[in-house]
Parts: sequence; C-alpha cells; structure tokens
Amino acid sequence: MSDSSKNNLKTPKVVIVDYGVGNLYSLRKACAKFADNIVISEDADTISSADAVILPGVGAFQAGMEGLRKRNLIKVVKKFAASGKPILGICLGAQLMFEKGYEFGEFDGLGLIPGKVVAFPKLKNAKIPQIGWNTISAKRNAKSAKNLLRGTILNSVKKDPCVYFIHSYILKPLKQSNILADTTYGGHNFCSAVKSGNIYGTQFHPEKSGTAGLKIIENFIKLAS
Repeated sequence: MSDSSKNNLKTPKVVIVDYGVGNLYSLRKACAKFADNIVISEDADTISSADAVILPGVGAFQAGMEGLRKRNLIKVVKKFAASGKPILGICLGAQLMFEKGYEFGEFDGLGLIPGKVVAFPKLKNAKIPQIGWNTISAKRNAKSAKNLLRGTILNSVKKDPCVYFIHSYILKPLKQSNILADTTYGGHNFCSAVKSGNIYGTQFHPEKSGTAGLKIIENFIKLAS
C-alpha cells in the first residue's frame, strides 16, 4: 500500500506479542504499510500500553499457551482484551483465544471467545494440514451486506477472497454470532474468522494473503486510529 494510506491514519501503537512463535517479522512488515509504530514485544507494560495488539502464531495449542505462561502474559492479554481496544489473533493466536484446545490432549485457552479448537474430521480427497490458498465467505445479509461488515476487519474486502492457510485444527465457536467468515475444505465447512466485540481472530494468515490480507490488516489498524 502507498504511503498515502498510512498518512491517512493517526499513528497507533500496534504491539505484536512475542511468545516464542515464528513469523513475527513478516507480520510487522505487513503492518508497517499502514502505521509507523509497530513493536514486537514480550514485555507486559509495552503490551498493556498498546492501542492494538496482535497475537500471531504457528504451532501447537499447548506450546502456545506455555509460551504465554512462561512470560507471564496470560493475564496481560486477557486484561487488554477486556479493555475494549482491538486485539487480533492469527492462526494459532486465534485458536488460543478460545476456551479449550484439543491438540494432543485437552488444554485451557485464554477463554476470550466461547468455544473450542478441534481437529479436522476425516476429509474427502484432502490432506491435513490444509496448506495453501482457499476462499473465505463473510457472513453477509443479502439486503445489507455492507452494514454487517462495516467497522469490522472485513470491511470493503472483496467478496469471497482467497487467503493463505496452514493448519490441522479448526475453530469451533459456541455461538454462531461470533462467526465472521467460514471456509470449506475437503467437503467440510469450518469457521475461518471470528469476532466478539473488539476481539478478532483469523485462522488464515492475512500477512501472507496478498491484497485481501493487507486490507484486513489495514482495517484492523484503523480500529485503533
């Protein structure tokens, strides 16, 4: 995106939480297209002082929660989410926002969104993990699609965009009202984006998803502007 896109925004402080997972710097590079103050940090005070927080991640649910626990960040992230300021979980980061994860056992998550993280069921002619591009379908009302998506991270994103996934487990929200978008893979429909007030999660990686992904990141940063 052009510098003019960045200049149209005030400069919010966006903190990418470092809890021992990878892919932090490609995410920072994507965010830096829309704001200047992008920080990668595991420091509690730095996270708490942010205007927006991103919880990234690739890997196993238990390891992700353990990474947060070792850095004493579980309460910090929960408190930030309760503040009303925007927070976005990406891939594993989105999974950790749920109450329970069932990857190699049963583990407690952050409990920010009611529901659980479960394995893909047996799929038809599709390999697990899902790795690569797939479409997401936003939850739209035919008569007022723009109104439903306005003010969310999917605002002005083209219909059914193709985005990048890499995962073996899926989000299963307890409430249908928390599903922002879904995706079909191997004949199975699953939740690919969630929203609960100021709390967002994407099972896909917007920072790896081309123009559509950058628009999602821009929309998220605008929520803090």
